[in-house]
Amino acid sequence: MKQFYYLVLILFLCLACKDEVVPKPKGYLRLEYPEANYVKTEVGQVPFSFEANTLANKINSKKLLSTTESYAINVEYSSLKGTIYLTYKSINNSEKNLVDFLRDAQNFTQKHTNKADEIKETEYSNKQNKVYGMFYEVGGNAASQSQFYVTDSTEHFVTGSLYFYAKPNYDSILPAAKYLEKDIRRIMETVKWK
Repeated sequence: MKQFYYLVLILFLCLACKDEVVPKPKGYLRLEYPEANYVKTEVGQVPFSFEANTLANKINSKKLLSTTESYAINVEYSSLKGTIYLTYKSINNSEKNLVDFLRDAQNFTQKHTNKADEIKETEYSNKQNKVYGMFYEVGGNAASQSQFYVTDSTEHFVTGSLYFYAKPNYDSILPAAKYLEKDIRRIMETVKWK
């Protein structure tokens, strides 16, 4: 009888050990950020204003040496380890300047195509405030996840891009990139020329 018991036990163990292999689902960090609170922002002598998230802990600007009036504005988010870099350039009523600025902005985005999985373009137009432009959402392990440019087509031109202080690993920075994408769109959509 003992032999029969051992035989049943061995048979049971052999049949019970066949686990079905189930692939482990991908895990993502659940990062939550505070609800965005936007305030009108004017920076030094920069000839435009915009709305910035109060989560941005530092906003600074500096005048650039250029053939046209130019400024660099940095909107820093140290808690997210990222910065939105804005550049303002005066068009000086020159169609050539506008064409050059547009070409530079579009070429800057296209430089990311070798690392990007995709680049989605969204046109922007606000006739009331005379703000026209393009927003680029860059997918994949590119250095910058969001970029844009806006202009009034006669006097002002602004470009913007988002960068993180980390190696571009799309899965890791995606939550922060999506959060700051809303901020960069808000900046773009609230630009008011002075």
